Amino acid sequence: MLMGQYDYAIDAKGRLNFPARFREEMGENFVVTRWIDDCLIALPQDRWQKLVDQLSSYNMADAQDLARRLLPSAMEAVPDKQGRILLTPRLRRHAHLEKDVTIVGMGSYAEIWDTALWEKREEEQDEGGLAEAVRIMNIHG
Repeated sequence: MLMGQYDYAIDAKGRLNFPARFREEMGENFVVTRWIDDCLIALPQDRWQKLVDQLSSYNMADAQDLARRLLPSAMEAVPDKQGRILLTPRLRRHAHLEKDVTIVGMGSYAEIWDTALWEKREEEQDEGGLAEAVRIMNIHG
């Protein structure tokens, strides 16, 4: 399970360290593509294939917009010996990745955020909203 938060700096060539614990879960290579809220998503190959299969099972008109957002920008990430992945300029632009990057475990996938955007999002999260979500999901009882 992918969980936790890791902070890194992206280098001038667009390389980003990817957490060792996440690499173990993701496998030798995985997929990175644009995601909602100006971040990127990293998925293991099997989870990516399920997403693509789901898209093709929907009515073409219904899935077309989502497919156009996810598929053209998708890339196979293959960590180098130092555990870095190379992000395309297009993906870096989409997520506003210039230097400080936060990688967040989301269970079966990870999100890749510009650290300032991630921190702003965290500040905007209100504890009442979290309490309401816990109540709705009945997590604690």
